[in-house]
Amino acid sequence: MKISHGLQDHGIVVGNVYDKYESRNPLVRGIMRQFNNGLAHLVAQAAPENIHELGCGEGHWVLEWAQQGIAARGSDFSEKVIAIARDNAVNAKLDPGMFSVRSIYDIEPGTDDADLIVCSEVLEHLADPLKGLAAIQRVASRHVILTVPREPIWRALNMARGAYWRSLGNTPGHLQHWSTRQFISLAQQFFEVVDVKTPLPWTMLLCKVKA
Repeated sequence: MKISHGLQDHGIVVGNVYDKYESRNPLVRGIMRQFNNGLAHLVAQAAPENIHELGCGEGHWVLEWAQQGIAARGSDFSEKVIAIARDNAVNAKLDPGMFSVRSIYDIEPGTDDADLIVCSEVLEHLADPLKGLAAIQRVASRHVILTVPREPIWRALNMARGAYWRSLGNTPGHLQHWSTRQFISLAQQFFEVVDVKTPLPWTMLLCKVKA
C-alpha cells in the first residue's frame, strides 16, 4: 500500500511513502509473501460473500478480492488516495465506484456494513483506536480481520536497517504500539478472537462478532 507522507485528518495520521507490494527487494518480497499468505488464509476462513476494507489505500486488496469474484469495496479518509484507487479500478476494468472517501470514525450500518470488515495497518495510525474499533463493531456482520505492526519487533527491525533512529525505530505516523498479547486483549473488548497469525513483523487477527 502506498501512503502519502504527512496526511492528517479526523485524528488519523499516516506516515511514509513506501510501496511494499511492488518492491523488488528480495527480503521485502519474502516478508510480504508471508503477510499475503496470512491474510489470504484468514479471508478464506471467514468465507465472506462481501468485504469492506477500511483504510484501503490504493485498493490493492479490494481489487484482488473483486477479481476473485467477491463483492469487495474499500474506503479511506484521503481523497487523493481514493482517486488513485479509482484509477487502479478503471485500469483493471472494474467499477471505480467500489471506492469511497470515508473516515473510519464515520462508518455507519446500512452504508458500510459487510460480512467481513478488513482493517489492515490502520489502527496504529489512529489517535483514538478504541473509537475506531467501536466503529468497526457497528458495521461488522460476521467477521473482522485486524492487522497491526508487532511491537517492539517492528521498531527493532527499522533500527536494524538504519531507519528512524531519532525516534527509536518508530515509523512516522505510528501513534499506537502493541505486542501481540496487548493487541489481542484490545480486540477482545469488542470481538471474539478466533485465529491469530504472526507473520514477521505483524499481528493478524480473525475476529467474530460477539453474540
